[in-house]
Amino acid sequence: MIEPLERVISEFKKLPGIGQKTAERLIFHLLTRDSEEVYRLSEALKGLTEEVERCQVCGNFSIGDKCEICSDSQRDRKKICVVSRPWDIAKIESTHKYDGLYHVLGGLVNPIEDVSPDDLSITELIERVQDDGVQEVILALEPKTEGESTSMYIVKKLRPLDVEVSRIAQGIPVGRDLEFTDKATLGKAFEGRRGVD
Repeated sequence: MIEPLERVISEFKKLPGIGQKTAERLIFHLLTRDSEEVYRLSEALKGLTEEVERCQVCGNFSIGDKCEICSDSQRDRKKICVVSRPWDIAKIESTHKYDGLYHVLGGLVNPIEDVSPDDLSITELIERVQDDGVQEVILALEPKTEGESTSMYIVKKLRPLDVEVSRIAQGIPVGRDLEFTDKATLGKAFEGRRGVD
């Protein structure tokens, strides 16, 4: 295979769920398209790094310092939903069951991968709860070992504060990421959230 094709296929294979055959199929498809269509795709990808930033408040994807959710005066500022990654926000928003704010941790505590609580934005979460008059923190972390240990750590840190801590109901299968959970299940889990002791 010629070098330009190998180079692009190699880059596509770095994406999650894309192996050699899928990468080849995508590249060969692009080669059959109009060059203007391929150019628009490359410009859109380029815009990801040039235009998309991280919200200075919650860690969501944004254009500018604040994301649309943190800038929305209609959101309930007394509630913060804690998620591990920004794409979990889009999934929860699709349920139309939550009207508060969010906080993105940037991952989960995972000693095997050398991710400690200090590597996550837990300190920033505690500061937001203390400074912004938050009344409820909702933990929407994956129901797997890493999510549970992260939740326990956050609960321990929040315990001295006068804030209700709840978690979404466990209708989500254990070991499954929020990203792959259908919105009906996620919506029901959100409605059935309960307090954390």
